[in-house]
Amino acid sequence: MLIEIFSDTICPWCFIGKRRLERALAMRQDVKASIRWRPFQLNPWMPGEGMARAEYLRAKFGTSDTGQIYDRIRQVGADEAIDFQFERMRRTPNTLASHRLIAYAERLGRQAELVETLFDGYFTDGQDIGDLDTLAAAATRAGLDGTAARRYLESEADAETIRAEDTAGRRMGIQGVPCFILERAYAISGAQEPQYFLPLFDMALAGVEAAE
Repeated sequence: MLIEIFSDTICPWCFIGKRRLERALAMRQDVKASIRWRPFQLNPWMPGEGMARAEYLRAKFGTSDTGQIYDRIRQVGADEAIDFQFERMRRTPNTLASHRLIAYAERLGRQAELVETLFDGYFTDGQDIGDLDTLAAAATRAGLDGTAARRYLESEADAETIRAEDTAGRRMGIQGVPCFILERAYAISGAQEPQYFLPLFDMALAGVEAAE
């Protein structure tokens, strides 16, 4: 079963949604999923060098005091074994380069490992995942050749493809992430609890069987 996940690498609910999908799949051993991560930039207006975190929060929420918002995310994250460390974040990056690296990793069969590494690096270590050296180090931790990944990131390879995929997602009606699309026919939006995936698994499996 093909599961495409539109997400952004700085979206905490995407990290939570990833964990919940994994739990749903663990509940259904009959579902053999092929997962592909697709780009969606929450802040396509973000300068290429990113922004200081406090400046970004004021632009996004009108204040840099986001305690209540973060408290809720921390509580939900803890239930999914995610230790969100928002106070470690000093910059909010432009995520184009990270999405390009995810596309690069997909071709080399390491997409899942890289996505996990990026989420963990940003949300628990406060890493600037818009910085090319940081991304190259993440590629190494994900099992890729960091030097080759750095050369790739220094180019403009896949930049237009990523922008086009982001635009295509919006034209499909995606307005927020995560958004999970099963077999290009069944969608579930948001970081839903595992049980909400189960009926979609059944519908997708029925559709696959009907097409065979």
